[in-house]
Amino acid sequence: MRVYVPLTLPGLSEAYKTGELGAGPFVAFAVTPGLREWYLSDDIEELEYAALSRAALESLRLLAADPEAPRRRVVVAVDVPDRAASADPDRGLDPAALGEVRVAGPVALAKAASVHVDAADAQADVTAAAEALPAADGGDDDAQFVVDGAEDHELLWFATQEIANLVGRGD
Repeated sequence: MRVYVPLTLPGLSEAYKTGELGAGPFVAFAVTPGLREWYLSDDIEELEYAALSRAALESLRLLAADPEAPRRRVVVAVDVPDRAASADPDRGLDPAALGEVRVAGPVALAKAASVHVDAADAQADVTAAAEALPAADGGDDDAQFVVDGAEDHELLWFATQEIANLVGRGD
């Protein structure tokens, strides 16, 4: 199963240093039955993009909680055995939990398929979105518009060999 792990650049740096994503259990996003039902598509690429987008929103939440982290969303795509990730059936159709899974234990960063990171030109919108997130969660439509502005930026795709450069440890 492909899961999308939300991180920040410091979180990616830590994973690079330890060689592991998460200490387990940790939150990731995947194509779950609830996401399939909500998205109404059978196209696996569209569904995986929806899961990636959900992980990007969670990365924004991590940024809102860490004012020192560079304002760039980070998502790592990694394949795990199906039994290693599980969705909570009671929250399957909860809009806040669409695509959310719990990964049971640490996953080797070497198993990552790709890394997705905001371009530098997204930083202003991502910063504003992270600041507006609490108000958006409270139902403020203007704040939600600001949060949606970050989603207008597509995450860039990076090969796993580029992680060292992304975290400033490349040669």
